[in-house]
Amino acid sequence: MGEAAAQYNPEPPPPRTHYSNIEANESEEVRQFRRLFAQLAGDDMEVSATELMNILNKVVTRHPDLKTDGFGIDTCRSMVAVMDSDTTGKLGFEEFKYLWNNIKRWQAIYKQFDTDRSGTICSSELPGAFEAAGFHLNEHLYNMIIRRYSDESGNMDFDNF
Repeated sequence: MGEAAAQYNPEPPPPRTHYSNIEANESEEVRQFRRLFAQLAGDDMEVSATELMNILNKVVTRHPDLKTDGFGIDTCRSMVAVMDSDTTGKLGFEEFKYLWNNIKRWQAIYKQFDTDRSGTICSSELPGAFEAAGFHLNEHLYNMIIRRYSDESGNMDFDNF
C-alpha cells in the first residue's frame, strides 16, 4: 500500500488567499461556493478533519445511490493532510475547493464504474475505476487494496473508494 501512496502525487491546491480577497471576476458558482464554505468553516474560516467528516457524511446521506458506512475521522484526517498545502492542519477555502472538486470527480468515476448500479464497485470494476481516477497500480496492489477495503464479497463502498 505504501508504494501506491508514494505513486499518488496530486497537484497541490492553489496558494491560499485571504477570504476577504474575493476576486471581482469570480463566477457566480465560485461566489456561491465561497458563501457555503463560510457557513461550513465556522469562525476560523478553515475546515478541520472533524468538520470535514461531518460535511461529507451529510452530503453522502443525500445520495442513496452510493452505498457507504460514512466517512471516518481517520479518512478525513488523511484527506486534510494530503490537501493542506500550508500545513495549518486545516483546509482553507482554496484547499477545500480543490478537495471538493476531487471528491466530485471521484464520485462521478465511482458511479460510472458501478455498472450494475448496486451502489458499490465490485472487484472486477475496481481496476478501471482506479485507472480513471489516476491511480496506475499493479495487480498485487489491486489485490491488497481489495482485501483491505472491500467487504467479504469483494465489493467496495464509496467511502472506502
